[in-house]
Amino acid sequence: MELHLKIIGTLLMLLALIHIPFPRYFRWKEELKVLSLMNSQMMRVHTFFIALTVFLMGLLCFTSSYELVHTALGRKICLGIGIFWTCRLFIQLFVYSTKLWRGKVFETAMHLIFTLLWAYLSFIFLKIYFMPYV
Repeated sequence: MELHLKIIGTLLMLLALIHIPFPRYFRWKEELKVLSLMNSQMMRVHTFFIALTVFLMGLLCFTSSYELVHTALGRKICLGIGIFWTCRLFIQLFVYSTKLWRGKVFETAMHLIFTLLWAYLSFIFLKIYFMPYV
């Protein structure tokens, strides 16, 4: 399990860094013009804090994998993180419209990759919480 957490830690830190080019890739300069200043700034601020949270979650997994697996507090943290990623998986499957990806090669690939990633994260964190102490 510790190896899984090291892998997850690396993946999450990379995922957080992928947020850096979001404004340019998604053309926020043009796209967010139609929003009020409050909504536009909320979009940017929330994206920053999501990326920061994901990065810190990854850093925690990478640097504290032993503690997450072998201590009561670590397991409780894993439960919380498992619930977080399970909610994200639910949103991936039931909230995002299929119009965003269906029939588009790149978008469909990304949808599949992230669905598998959220499922992997959910499974590992919840498995750590529910597995017997070793």
